Amino acid sequence: MDLFLQFLVNGLVTGSFYALSALGLTLIFGLMRVVNFAHGEFYMLGGVLGWFVTTRLGLDFISGMLVVAAAMAAFGWLVDRLLIERVRDQGEEPGILLTIGLSIFLANSALLAVGTAPLKIEGPVANKLVLLGPVATTQLRLFSVAVCALLILGAHLLVRHTRLGRAMRATFQDPMAARLAGIKTERVYAATFALGCTLAAMSGMLLGSIYSAQVGVGGLISLKAFVVVILGGMGSFAGAILGGLILGVAEAMWGGYISTGLVDIIGFIIVILTLIFRPYGLFSTRSERA
Repeated sequence: MDLFLQFLVNGLVTGSFYALSALGLTLIFGLMRVVNFAHGEFYMLGGVLGWFVTTRLGLDFISGMLVVAAAMAAFGWLVDRLLIERVRDQGEEPGILLTIGLSIFLANSALLAVGTAPLKIEGPVANKLVLLGPVATTQLRLFSVAVCALLILGAHLLVRHTRLGRAMRATFQDPMAARLAGIKTERVYAATFALGCTLAAMSGMLLGSIYSAQVGVGGLISLKAFVVVILGGMGSFAGAILGGLILGVAEAMWGGYISTGLVDIIGFIIVILTLIFRPYGLFSTRSERA
């Protein structure tokens, strides 16, 4: 039982980062109908930029997070206005090809800039051991999970209780009606993409402080984010959170009891089972997808 509890806590820690990253994708995928294959590269850029501003520029971790968040929000806004906007009304295929190309460009640009070596980000608290009964964790993991929770709560409040959030939900439900109501949907799309980029980058920087930031991790993170979105349901905040936690726990249990070398396979198993038994996700319905 002690071992089970340890795996459960480890999975919930990892799952919280999956949830934060997948929130950004579910906003972009659910609202904008953009299949963003560059999402993992936004996660990767968050880690690389976090390493740069804390190690090379000497900023403390919190200040570095603010700088990275602002930089990635601006970058996401520009990507939407300069690239995504050009293919928005041309179907899904141009958007898929565009984001695949963007993914390749960002990954190779980062590779040329910093190389393949893992980049360690200094965390804001000591990485001391913390015992919670039979479960062992660290102060840094607890801090990072708490920040993840605050960011998720902040994103929820923004979408549910702000003018921008109401515009996002209106655009999600009916873009044409939103335009007729005076909502500038182009700005809503750009703000949504910027928010999605920022959430992914924050996840990358936080997880990079626990482990390390790596240039080549983008593709794997994109796959995991899509697993979470499919599991939770497109456009569902609750689904993204629950899906991220489920994936994190499933990977921890699989790695602990079966094989650490095949831990990534559990995501594909979850996708297959979800598409068979709940094709619209745990929190989505047929009417929402129509």
